[in-house]
Amino acid sequence: MSDRTFNPDDYGPAISSLLVRDRERPLTAGAIDPHLSNALSQLALAEAFAPATITDRQAALACIAGLWLLADDLDSSHRLSQDLDTPEGSFWHGIMHRREGDFGNAKYWFRRAGEHPVFDRLSEHDKLEGEWDPYTFVDMCQRASQDDQLAARCRRWQQIEWESLFDYCYHLATDS
Repeated sequence: MSDRTFNPDDYGPAISSLLVRDRERPLTAGAIDPHLSNALSQLALAEAFAPATITDRQAALACIAGLWLLADDLDSSHRLSQDLDTPEGSFWHGIMHRREGDFGNAKYWFRRAGEHPVFDRLSEHDKLEGEWDPYTFVDMCQRASQDDQLAARCRRWQQIEWESLFDYCYHLATDS
């Protein structure tokens, strides 16, 4: 990942139009973005991924769970990710619980995700030092409420995490 930047145009017209926004989200629930939430509510799965063909429906739904997190709609993301019995669903589920402040539950879902390939992508990222450890990151996010510099770093790392997982899920979901 260190040699590649996240480009919204890589994901087809419907999804890319949703990604052209600030993807650095709060470490907490945040306020739901009504525009993005409304757009997601009206978007059919096949339409979202067009012109690509969905080859893995579970991975496609994992992408949508991530988009709900981007809209700061943790409830909608939760409803979707909790029904995905995949490492990707567990990963999104862990992020959602971390953002809602349920840190123990977040760690549970990261354990269910296992040693995910996205961890390697995160470890390779030039803005991160050492190997990615989701449990350490949960602890850092928990401490960030008392440290503005740590909070800023965690928000940036969370964005990199979101972009890396979204990219992984998108390519797993499609024929691209």
